[in-house]
Amino acid sequence: MAIDLKKFIGRFVEEAREHLRQIQGGLPILEAGDQTALHAIFRSAHTIKGSARLLKLEPVTAIAHRVEDVMALLRDGTLGCSPELGALLQQAMDALSGMVDRLAETGDGSALSSPDPALLAALEAVVTQHSTELTSAVTAPALPSPSPAPSLAPPTPPPRENTGSNAPRLQQSETVRVRLGKLDELIKLMGELVSSHARMRQRLVEIDLIDHRMATDADHPAAMDVHRFVQQLREDVLDQESLMAELHDKTLMMRMLPLAIVFEPAERLVRDLARSVGKQAICVVHGAEIELDRRIIDKLADPIIHLIRNAIDHGLESVDARQTAGKPAQGRLTLAARQESGWVVIEVSDDGAGIPLDGVRRRGVQMGLIAEEKAATLTERETLDLIFLPGFSTNTLVTDLSGRGVGMDVVRQTIVEDLRGGIEVSTRSGHGSTFALRLPLSLAVMRVLLVETTGMTFGFTAQYVSELKRVPAEAALTLAGREVIIVGNEFVPLVALSTLLDLPGPPARPFGRASILAAGLLTVIVVARNEKLALVVDALLDEHDMVIHPLPELIRKMPLVAGLVVTGSNALVSVLHPPALLERARRLRGEPAHPAMSDPEPMRHDRVLVVDDSLNTREIEKDVLEACGFRVTLAEDGPDGLRQAMEGEFDAVLTDVEMPGMDGFTLTERLRSEEKYRNKPIVILTSREREEDKRRGLKVGADAYLVKGDFSQGNLVDTLRQLLGWRGHTQ
Repeated sequence: MAIDLKKFIGRFVEEAREHLRQIQGGLPILEAGDQTALHAIFRSAHTIKGSARLLKLEPVTAIAHRVEDVMALLRDGTLGCSPELGALLQQAMDALSGMVDRLAETGDGSALSSPDPALLAALEAVVTQHSTELTSAVTAPALPSPSPAPSLAPPTPPPRENTGSNAPRLQQSETVRVRLGKLDELIKLMGELVSSHARMRQRLVEIDLIDHRMATDADHPAAMDVHRFVQQLREDVLDQESLMAELHDKTLMMRMLPLAIVFEPAERLVRDLARSVGKQAICVVHGAEIELDRRIIDKLADPIIHLIRNAIDHGLESVDARQTAGKPAQGRLTLAARQESGWVVIEVSDDGAGIPLDGVRRRGVQMGLIAEEKAATLTERETLDLIFLPGFSTNTLVTDLSGRGVGMDVVRQTIVEDLRGGIEVSTRSGHGSTFALRLPLSLAVMRVLLVETTGMTFGFTAQYVSELKRVPAEAALTLAGREVIIVGNEFVPLVALSTLLDLPGPPARPFGRASILAAGLLTVIVVARNEKLALVVDALLDEHDMVIHPLPELIRKMPLVAGLVVTGSNALVSVLHPPALLERARRLRGEPAHPAMSDPEPMRHDRVLVVDDSLNTREIEKDVLEACGFRVTLAEDGPDGLRQAMEGEFDAVLTDVEMPGMDGFTLTERLRSEEKYRNKPIVILTSREREEDKRRGLKVGADAYLVKGDFSQGNLVDTLRQLLGWRGHTQ
């Protein structure tokens, strides 16, 4: 899958301006021979060059490359600094600043004009003629020369890239760069604060009970004082809750991004993909202005792209087939988003032929995913669930468009498991299909319902709770040997939560008439994959926005528990996972496992450690690799990369060369000395393209040496897959 590199222009502008400020601050002290300044300027020039090459910004690359070469000579002591050289470097910085300003205005690298040839020639002269004579000429007063020689004097300043007045302008920014990790920590702390407010509400409940008991004793001298205190505390708690809710919303907005980031590239993607398979299609977008948490946006791009590819390849018919069916020759794919309370619903729909249910069943049998006798009894919903199984495809021929990249099973896992949302599929023969993705606005805090059964407390996240229902005695029915209730127009299986969790306590009784209390059964009706289950509980305790903590490493694979929350009384409560509960209920009834819950051969999700001191480069490489199924961890320099490599387990390492603290050669050599990385693939991706650098990379143990100037997304991915021994997973 190709990543549109233009979307990284904004990040490049921010990063480049920061590095240019660092270079500008270091230039005045170069003549003093400050090695710290020299190293800092060299790294900044190197980072600008590497990021520019990755984004194909050739004018920026040309100047930054020559500045880097000059700084390398100064750093090695081959060249000495002089006022003339300082002025030349200052001129180069002005040219780079103009280009960065132009990028900020247009957002398009093609708007950049070629750099001034005189400036490039002067910088080149410093690099190519760093002989003893040139060094003397640079560091000593200029002497008359009998023959012409390249001058180090700054050339006539070229026009700035930004058109308009030549007067210097201060760059004003309406944004402040904050590391995403710091923002995540802030939002995490804000979520913890909202969650911990439950303790304040609990204290209010306790003091309210004391006030109620004291009210029965009117002669108690402190009764009125306690009552007044309780009233004031209640007002304070309510005021604090209101302020915290507003602060929490404002904090989350700092990390919110519009869906346009995902939707805008879709129009061209749809047109290009349709053309590649001989079809015609347009893309219609609605609701692109709706915002979601960046953590959700970052994970949403790949599922959306795969659904688009799926719609074009499987959904839309050919031009001839559409005309035969009386449809317009041009197919229509719609991306629509709408907000429903605290949720966002994204629909990817097409006006194609629809999903052939009989063909899906036959293909499931052919692939051995389901028995033939079972396939004949599948409902429409169960049949549609088959398309989410790993490896399922109605196409027997693998093409560049179909059967590659992110699978529908990963779409479901991303939406349901990672983003705690839901996905529903609907189809009409001859009229198209719709995939509806239901997502929370943010993952920082989730709405949680707390219930009690056999004296124990459990939680359910709100997106899985369909409704709460108290069932009277006459509503419980026995059908085919199992208990059900009627909800709407459908029969919903009924089971006690304590029985489902095999909790200690009184033996479970059948839900016959004699066992139902006069008040009826209190049920929580949960829904997952369009399937419902009514769970009998003893009591409903509370419902609040709470932070869901991940399970400890040792018990992370417990299928029935999705996470933990902390109540107002500091008790840990397990948040249950309804899809797993539905599967356990199915097995308790003696039914075969749901096809979507089977255990097929797992897909590969190799972990890759990406080490690069450029934030922009790290993000590009992360997007490229994650789009192809890799799990990526980022490190910001050599020492950080070594630390993370030793603390974690990675299947491959991708590293830059020029980094502060420890370069990529040293990092590779250190990793090769460790037993667990002795045979793991290590790939160097750098802008250094000299043969001696390549030989050194291979000498220290790198398995591959890729140059950013020749960067190809497919080349990087194919190289990693080849080194990791992937088979049948080509992009």
